[in-house]
Formats: sequence, C-alpha cells, structure tokens
Amino acid sequence: MSSDFTKGILKDNPIFIIMLGLCPTLAVSTQVVNALGMGAGVIFVLLGSNIIISLLKKFIPDQVRIPSYIVIIASFVTVVDLAMQAYVPSLAKSLGVYVQLIVVNCIILGRAEAFANKNTVAASVLDALGMGIGFTLGLLLISFIREVFGAGTITLFAIGSFDGVIRIPKLSESPARVMGLAAGALLLMGYLKAFFNWQSSKKERSL
Repeated sequence: MSSDFTKGILKDNPIFIIMLGLCPTLAVSTQVVNALGMGAGVIFVLLGSNIIISLLKKFIPDQVRIPSYIVIIASFVTVVDLAMQAYVPSLAKSLGVYVQLIVVNCIILGRAEAFANKNTVAASVLDALGMGIGFTLGLLLISFIREVFGAGTITLFAIGSFDGVIRIPKLSESPARVMGLAAGALLLMGYLKAFFNWQSSKKERSL
C-alpha cells in the first residue's frame, strides 16, 4: 500500500520520469509561489477526482468512461479556480488559464484511467497524494532554480509587513535572464531529466 504513495514521488515522478504535465510546468515555473499554487490545485483535483472515480467505477458505463472522468475532474477544477479568484486573486491572475487547463492535464486523467478506475478508495487516495506531491516537488525544484538564477529572488506569499519577496544579493543585481524565458525552462528541464536518468541508470547497474 505504501508503494502507491511513494512511487509518484520518486520512481514514477510525473515530471522527471513519466514526463507528463509539462505544459503548465514550463509555463508557470517562473516563481516559487506559482509552483505552490499550481501544486496545491493539482493535489486537490487529483485527490477529489480519484476518490469519486474509485467510488463510482462500477456505475460508470465503459462507453462514457472518459467523458465522465472529464466532467468529474472539471468540477474540482472549477472549485479550485473560483477559490483562487476569491482568496488569492494575484495568484489566480499569475497562473491565468493554466488553472482551467488542469482539466486536461494528462497526470490527472491518466491516474483516473490507469489507477482509480481499478483500485480501492484508500489506494486511490495514496496514489493521488503521491503523484500530486511528486508533481509539486518537481515544479518547486524547477521554479526555485529558474527564479533564483533568472531574477535573483524567491517569491512566496505576502504575510503582514512581509511583501513575499526574498532578494538574493549579487544574483538580483545581475541575474541570468535566460532562465526566466521559455528557452531557459527547456534547457533546465533537459539537464534535470538527464540527471534523473543518470541516477536511475546507476541504481539499475548496482542491482
């Protein structure tokens, strides 16, 4: 049962191993706060949709299985979108259309079809949490590197007198602007993917 949770974080990480959800990953990973918001949204939608689909798997006809999944996923995405607009409008504006596009995120639809449709509610919850946390950690890693080197800052949520922005001396004065561009995101993604492949091959050779 524990493997249902851990596999999404390491062995089958959605971003670095399975290579799913790359569109929002590359688009919103310019700031750490964006990664936190998108990650939280994806975890919520994954958790909710996995639970509902696992509960209803015996009642959904095969002929309308995928459309039914999309309707269920879209319902949870609507909740996330409205909640962000109501409580964190600046984050909702920053993430833009990519919140609504969670509906067609391959990670969520893939887990619904490949896992929740065939397993118990408890296992589906662990799978959703593992995949969601794995996605969030991957997104945080990319966002952290891109923002630190591309802007010389770490942007978090503003609390009280804290404006939410941590400025890093030297780097904020002469950042590597390319890291904030699409080209920098693709370059970083390639290096990180190569690193994880190298680590995976090392483990295989040691067995």
